Amino acid sequence: MKPVLMLGAGRLGGALIEGWLRFGGPSTDDLMILDPSPSEAALGAIRAGASGDPGPPEIARAGTVLLAVKPQAWREAVVAVAPHLPPDAVIVSVVAGVRAADISEAFGGRRVARIMPTTAVAVGRGVASLFATDPEAASRARSLFAPVGVVVDLAEEGLLHAATGVSGSAPAYFYAFVEALEAAGAAAGLPADASRELARATMIGAAALLDATGQSPAELRRQVTSPGGTTEAALSVLGREAGLGPLLKDAVAAAASRSAELGG
Repeated sequence: MKPVLMLGAGRLGGALIEGWLRFGGPSTDDLMILDPSPSEAALGAIRAGASGDPGPPEIARAGTVLLAVKPQAWREAVVAVAPHLPPDAVIVSVVAGVRAADISEAFGGRRVARIMPTTAVAVGRGVASLFATDPEAASRARSLFAPVGVVVDLAEEGLLHAATGVSGSAPAYFYAFVEALEAAGAAAGLPADASRELARATMIGAAALLDATGQSPAELRRQVTSPGGTTEAALSVLGREAGLGPLLKDAVAAAASRSAELGG
């Protein structure tokens, strides 16, 4: 699998580099980074020994290519490197929406795995949805992401659109919820700094409990919802016809739809 050529090293690529340095993965000696505007993490990896802006002779040594550019720019990025890669190089793509068949064709028929990770790979708590028909491509992708998170295999490529809505985009939903909760606390009279600390610490603690106990969210919700109490009053608002459930269903559907559009 080595060396690994990282084609694109922005926010997600940088998060992955941070995770590899902390929790395992390709060493900087086995990493090549090709990006005109690399992230700070990528620049740090280059200072630590990774190859920056590799030329054709270095690209020709790549065993695995991590395609991590924006969906609108992926074809342009491929043109610059595909002619120089060895025939047995494997492509691991994190580009939202772009089909494996299209990526393989652009890379001259090389094997492809698609994987949709979250930026929590930076702290070793990422989640990545994986699709590949080739076992070796799947193995390469898993070896890159398993050290920094949970890898979930999907049987059909089309499911990656839904996975993007449920996982890839979902950290933003959580951050938006915490942001709104902070504002709601301030509107209820709490000092802004107190509301911020309460909201953030509570959400982090709830997520940690969900992880530690292995219980379903429904069961944990029931445990903290006393009949006729304050939590039940709040949940009655969130459970309205246009409440949290329908909103999230629409949000995931919108993200999945956009993922499909980007692949067009």
